[in-house]
Amino acid sequence: MGSTEEDYNFVFKVVLIGESGVGKTNLLSRFTRNEFNHDSRTTIGVEFSTRTILVGDAVVKAQIWDTAGLERYRAITSAYYRGAVGALVVFDITKHQTYDVVDRWLKELYDHAEASIVVMLVGNKTDLTQAREVPMEEAKMFADNNGLLFVETSALDSTNVEEAFETILKEIFYKVQKQKQSSSQSNTVSLASENPASTAPAQAERRPCCVAL
Repeated sequence: MGSTEEDYNFVFKVVLIGESGVGKTNLLSRFTRNEFNHDSRTTIGVEFSTRTILVGDAVVKAQIWDTAGLERYRAITSAYYRGAVGALVVFDITKHQTYDVVDRWLKELYDHAEASIVVMLVGNKTDLTQAREVPMEEAKMFADNNGLLFVETSALDSTNVEEAFETILKEIFYKVQKQKQSSSQSNTVSLASENPASTAPAQAERRPCCVAL
């Protein structure tokens, strides 16, 4: 399903947000490197990893950004959200307080990102189902009522991690395609930029792309 990093048609920036300790970093590493780190020590500083997947006939390069501990200091800035076309709002199904603040994370996201951003609510740590505090039906209803995609995952045992990222990337892609079809004036309708933030590590690849929702 993947492709080489050098060949891609679109770059989509997707951000991970949610309370500290819900498993955002491990979701990122599981999807991009198929790794899981049992050491929960927090790294400070924004990080991102990339992975390319095939969506229809197009190769999409996903650039997944992680808050990497900044959320516990409320230090996330507008630069983190700039250029994002997708967001995963993650909570821990075993800690209801991480679900209770999803509204606040959504508000911050919509304050800084484009209104048309594709958002998925992710209940993580399903491997700890015996300690569940957030019923799946409750979270699913919240997602439906707020126009969000929804999935439950386990970064530890890989449950639904691929599905979560692939689903949101496909949704973004279809949104881009719909925009391109409805816009006959320009061929440069774009949903994501090659370099979403100036602080990102320099990247040598240059491809025609770019879509801004």
